[in-house]
Amino acid sequence: MYRVRTVIVFFVWVFCLASCTPRAVREAQEVVAQADSLRAEGMIYGIDAGDSLALAQAYETLGRTSRYLLPITNHQLQITNTYAHACYHYGRLLREKDDPVGAMECFINATHSRTRDYHILGRIYSNMGDLCHLANEFQLAYDMYERSADSYLHNGDTLLYYYGLYRRAYELASDGLKDSCFSLLQVIENSGIENYGLQTYCNITRAEAFLRSAQYDSTIYYAHQAQEHQSNLPALLLQLAQAYSLMGLKDSSVYYAQYVLSVSNELFDKNNAMYILTHNDDSKNREDVRKISADRSDVQKLIEIHQGKLSQAVQLLEQDLNRKPDIHKRILLLILLLLLVIVSCVMYIANKRKKQMISLTDKHADSIIESIKQHIDTTDINNTLHWKNYVVLKSDADLYMGGIVSKLEGCNLNEVEIRFCILTMLDFRLKQIAETIHYGYPSGIKTLKKRVSDKLGTTPPELKNFLLHKL
Repeated sequence: MYRVRTVIVFFVWVFCLASCTPRAVREAQEVVAQADSLRAEGMIYGIDAGDSLALAQAYETLGRTSRYLLPITNHQLQITNTYAHACYHYGRLLREKDDPVGAMECFINATHSRTRDYHILGRIYSNMGDLCHLANEFQLAYDMYERSADSYLHNGDTLLYYYGLYRRAYELASDGLKDSCFSLLQVIENSGIENYGLQTYCNITRAEAFLRSAQYDSTIYYAHQAQEHQSNLPALLLQLAQAYSLMGLKDSSVYYAQYVLSVSNELFDKNNAMYILTHNDDSKNREDVRKISADRSDVQKLIEIHQGKLSQAVQLLEQDLNRKPDIHKRILLLILLLLLVIVSCVMYIANKRKKQMISLTDKHADSIIESIKQHIDTTDINNTLHWKNYVVLKSDADLYMGGIVSKLEGCNLNEVEIRFCILTMLDFRLKQIAETIHYGYPSGIKTLKKRVSDKLGTTPPELKNFLLHKL
């Protein structure tokens, strides 16, 4: 019995947690809503606007709350989805703060949140792919981008789905798999989608594939194709600088390398551009070259530190992907869910039976009242109920009042107490009852009513209802 009560208390606690909205949870939801609004405007909460500490607190609060929820009700699902959004926004903030490990942890938590918001899952997997790409883990990045694209497709976001395909194609290009890359790009072309941004990135992807296969003329061609709609993207500028450098066209390579430094603050872009300037810029004197070389060394040290963090982030992801499912937790969850179903069924059946019993009792009481009205004249109980002859009275009362006398005798009530109960069921007032059974009024008759009620296990105000419905 104690265990059953414990289980019931546990589920009551869970449902209370799920059904109520504590102040901390409401405040966390408001912070996430603000972060969503900023993202829609192309801004990052905690960087462009908003308090980073408030976002961190929202992430923790929603994480603790959603950990104990099964996303069954709309309210539970809403908290789960909001937590996934909090993971995304806080992960993006940590990426900007140069904490890829913390960011990856946030993104991983989002994938375990059981959210059904596939749009936010698409963004989360895309960010995980970005971190893997920066760590030069192209196959793992490809897998994350594939999950991202599938999430967008599940959500009906066709354009974002094809952006996911482009990212997968770019990973293939980065890995030197040109033919596989072009096959994916062909799928995008055959889709018939006309989007300048998507076309630009597809051309950048082709340029990267040709760059990796040492086809520099084609690299330059597709990089220039990409420039028609977005002329200053660091990726395509760096492709041009590298292609011209490898072709021995130093002036062009220097021009684009300097262009890269003017538009990008990314460490990898700076490192590659500075390498070209160090080796190709003949206009620089020895001191200028040394300065660029020294600056590049500083950048490389930062890259080394950053790469170490990225490696840890990727390792965290690999551990999560290779983690065996916790069978014990799943079994426990299933048992708890089964117990919840059982308890709910038992409560439903008990409630239904109670209603049926009440219904039957009400019908029984109605039949007694109807019998009284048909056979007993309350203004002439001497003749219609043989009031003065107790033996006949008992027989008539049992016949017309649902066996009341036999039931009362079974409760050890004496003749006076039984007569009192009969008159109570006939709706006599206390003064009338006192006059009929020759009892003192009001104290004497009230004392009698209290004694009868105590014997029957009820209260004086509920005595008549008890006699009609429960006895």
